Amino acid sequence: MTSDDSQHSKKFTKAADSGYDIRLPDVNGLDQDEEWCEVREDGSWHRLRFHDYHEIYDRPGLYEAIFYERLGCCSPERVVQQLNEVLEDHPDSPEDLKVLDLGAGNGMVGEELKDAGVEKVVGVDIIPEAKKAALRDRPEVYEDYVVTDMTDIPEPVEEKLRKQGLNCLSTVAALGFGDIPAAAFLNALDLIDTPGWIAFNIKEDFLDESDRAGFAGLIHKLCDDGIIRMEAYRRYPHRLAITGEPLHYVAVVATKRRDVPDEYRNL
Repeated sequence: MTSDDSQHSKKFTKAADSGYDIRLPDVNGLDQDEEWCEVREDGSWHRLRFHDYHEIYDRPGLYEAIFYERLGCCSPERVVQQLNEVLEDHPDSPEDLKVLDLGAGNGMVGEELKDAGVEKVVGVDIIPEAKKAALRDRPEVYEDYVVTDMTDIPEPVEEKLRKQGLNCLSTVAALGFGDIPAAAFLNALDLIDTPGWIAFNIKEDFLDESDRAGFAGLIHKLCDDGIIRMEAYRRYPHRLAITGEPLHYVAVVATKRRDVPDEYRNL
């Protein structure tokens, strides 16, 4: 592993002052979506699965304390940095972007985007606690934050989002485990103007070249049909597993070249 690959984000210092006492289990063989920790509250230890986002977001600073301070997650920083690097080779700049942040959570990706100079960031998440946490912890980041199911967007919500003039889609640490199904990603992509930008990451296993099902199949088809074009693709350590081993993800930046055809609705 290179020194660059082992570098973890140092930006999210809030976690260091959170005051949470966290312990990780000494177990092996858990899938990533089965991982958990225990947090001491009021003198007792409470178990929280890492994918129990609604419970984690309800506790100010706990998400940062677990994933960024304890497990060294660097993905918001890395994905936005890769987007910036690609933009340097194109006429667009961060100031030109109006981003739909899919699976926005408590706003860490949105914060990186705004710090990079992005003009507008609109958050969307299915979890009400995510919006509550984002407005509580990062109230200046999002121009709007919508709580909705992106697999079945209500017509008024879709109309509202289309009026935003969005030309970039970001989604970080949210794909591949059922949190954001392929259909939700596709519907979000459809809301982005053409031409437009896409910046996302996903666990490397879910983007295997030999896998033509699920999310990998969708990305391959989007590329084959000329709807998106890959601009940058990089493998890196997203964070540590509870065992201390790195979990490798792929950061992708692509351009949207064509509108999403109607027949994609049946995929």
